[in-house]
Amino acid sequence: MAAEQTQQQAQFDKMTKTPIPRLVLGLAVPTILSMLITSIYNLADTFFVGQISTSASGAVGVVSSLMAVIQAIGFMLGHGSGSIISRSLGSGDAPAASRFASTSFFTAIGAGAALGVFGIAGLTPLMRLLGSTETILPHARDYAFYILLAAPFMMSSLVMNNILRYEGKASFAMIGLVTGGVLNMVLDPVFIFGLGMGTGGAGLATGLSQIVGFCILLSMYLRGKTVSKLSIRNYTRSGRDIMAILTIGLPSFGRQGLASFASMMLNVAARSYGDAAVAAMSIVSRIFQFLQSVALGVGQGFQPVASYNYGAHKFHRVRSACLFTIGASFVLMTLLAGVCLVNGEALVRLFRDDDAVTAIALPAFQWQCIATVLQPVLVCGNMLFQSVGKAGRATFLSCCRQGICFIPLILVLPNVWGLAGVQYCQPIADVLSFVVAVPFMAQFLAELDRMDARVRAGQQPE
Repeated sequence: MAAEQTQQQAQFDKMTKTPIPRLVLGLAVPTILSMLITSIYNLADTFFVGQISTSASGAVGVVSSLMAVIQAIGFMLGHGSGSIISRSLGSGDAPAASRFASTSFFTAIGAGAALGVFGIAGLTPLMRLLGSTETILPHARDYAFYILLAAPFMMSSLVMNNILRYEGKASFAMIGLVTGGVLNMVLDPVFIFGLGMGTGGAGLATGLSQIVGFCILLSMYLRGKTVSKLSIRNYTRSGRDIMAILTIGLPSFGRQGLASFASMMLNVAARSYGDAAVAAMSIVSRIFQFLQSVALGVGQGFQPVASYNYGAHKFHRVRSACLFTIGASFVLMTLLAGVCLVNGEALVRLFRDDDAVTAIALPAFQWQCIATVLQPVLVCGNMLFQSVGKAGRATFLSCCRQGICFIPLILVLPNVWGLAGVQYCQPIADVLSFVVAVPFMAQFLAELDRMDARVRAGQQPE
């Protein structure tokens, strides 16, 4: 017991006393690496499947909508419980951390199993719903089958990963993701070409890598590397606890769930222009998921800093961490977007060397490069509100980019501009979301200043 208390105190001191730049970057670097590896093995699927045919390449875009649903539920449970766990540890309540960790973990396993069963039972109509054409459908079915089998492992891995991050143990979280990602990249060509499984091989490689990652992450908890403990005995009996997880996690569900819905609508809009259009927009989306993973990685490094210090009433550190995170992320995203803008055609052709695909993908790619530099404010604003428990504001901002702004645009612009409406929809949505996010951020940073002044005066924060 004394050893656990010493461990908790050491973690508390680290999170509330380490200089902000060193703390945020120390947590962000392993998180960025985790996000990049995850994106790289998504790109590996796109690359290897793209060698089969344009229709197979389009299947990756269709199934990515399904994976976004799995991620939406996993992130909702992981971020919802993680934010509460981090603030609980910041205020010294370790038993609550174990209760929320166990509840979210076992809920994720159950939800993933249910999604897998119902998804496999209705696989063909599900693929059509996600935007598959008749020529893409056989590839999409083969790929999605294994993804659905692995859904419980994918979902619960996301929960464990996020809890580790919110505890300030981003390096442990990185190990599971990186190992699974490297394995996926090795197995892709073996299964797709070596065993002749085609797109089904890509799905099997992804599923197996997720299971291996799950086992590695679970071992961290079983070996006592975490403050929060996983046990079915700790599963909450309180509906209020479950609602707290879902409420705080709702912004993540909105962000990822709407990403799935937006991807489906993008596929539906693109399929009017043939398989080449579906494949082109799929390639652009996958490349920018890779770029966005950098902004998300920096933002996720900031999240436990915000939660811990908000729970400890160190509001000046929350504000400083937010501003530092936006600045650091902006520099990284500008550099990456510049490199991609210069090498756009080569990047697109790397995944599918097809003139028709390149002609459609390149304009969308170039404008998305420009809009990408706005991501730091969008990501950091959303993660700030979620980390400190401001679920309403976090949910609204998370729904802006792929929902409130994107959905009306994808319904209207293709009817007005044709294919150009499909190509430019996302960059326009990003600009509009940025305009919405800025005043939210400015108001809350001023609120943190007022709360800090009250604490320094010996008063309770409002």
